[in-house]
Amino acid sequence: METNLFTNAAAQSANPAGVAINGASSEGRDMFTKLLVAQIRNQDPLSPQDPSQFVQQLTQLSQSEALQNLASLTSANASVLQSMQVLAMGAQVGSDVLVQSDQVQLDTRKVEAEATLGSSSAKTSLLLTASNGQQVELVLGSLPAGTHQFSIDPVALGLQPGTYSMRVVSDSNASVPLAVQGRLDSVQVGAGGNTTVKIDSVGEVAPSAITAFRGKAPASAI
Repeated sequence: METNLFTNAAAQSANPAGVAINGASSEGRDMFTKLLVAQIRNQDPLSPQDPSQFVQQLTQLSQSEALQNLASLTSANASVLQSMQVLAMGAQVGSDVLVQSDQVQLDTRKVEAEATLGSSSAKTSLLLTASNGQQVELVLGSLPAGTHQFSIDPVALGLQPGTYSMRVVSDSNASVPLAVQGRLDSVQVGAGGNTTVKIDSVGEVAPSAITAFRGKAPASAI
């Protein structure tokens, strides 16, 4: 009965517990060599196994080791890239940023935002909906296609502090991308390795939601 040494050796060199790849590969190759010698010694002398099968099994083991090393290198590179992203984001804490979002956190301060229309609209408005279902309409007027900036003034609109969902109502009734400007307050890395950033006017979002950095506000004179 033929035995595939690659299967046995690969099982020995598996790395489910995060053991160093080089050590696991060395152990797997040693086990493979021992099994190969045993298989050659114990084969039927009247019906010896085709030598090409040994070569094939050696090739399979080498390919397995190469894939394991590649996986280890990819994981290490991903970790380095994530660390670089966190450091880069950390250096921007305190900066004003533009974030893609369909919600906004309001207190008493004005919040700058922008909407990108795919086509012109004679009657355009922003519909703000509170968590209790209360809705307030901010009239934006007649707008051509393109990106348009506007301000949300909670005091003028009579809005209580809280989180509001936003939706643009236009002639076409098409979905309109919205972005909110806010200050980058912090960068956090979760237990699972996921990075999130906290924006004062939006809350926690993924770094990919940031579309622009607009610099830090100048420090006020004491």
